[in-house]
Amino acid sequence: MPRRTVRLRVKVIPRSRDTGFAGKMSDGTVKIRLKSPPVGGKANMELKRFLALKFGTRMEKVEVAVGAASRRKIVIVEDITRTPVELTEGPRTG
Repeated sequence: MPRRTVRLRVKVIPRSRDTGFAGKMSDGTVKIRLKSPPVGGKANMELKRFLALKFGTRMEKVEVAVGAASRRKIVIVEDITRTPVELTEGPRTG
C-alpha cells in the first residue's frame, strides 16, 4: 500500500488544558489545542509529535512548512498510514 502525503492548514491554540483536535473552521482549517506554550519551539514540537501519532508516521515526517512563529500554519505530513477520524467527520466550528 503506497504511503500518502497531506497538507493541512492548522490554527493552534497553545496553553490549552489538553492537546487534541478542536474542530474545523469554515474554510477547512483544522484547529488543534496544545498544552505547550509558544515559547522556544515547544508548541511546534508538540504539534509535530501529536500529528505524527494521529497520522501513524514518524515525527521527522511532519514539517511546519509555513508559519512556525504564527498560530496559523501550513503543515505537511508525509508517509501517513491512517487518517484521523476527527478529520473525516464532525461539525465545523468558527
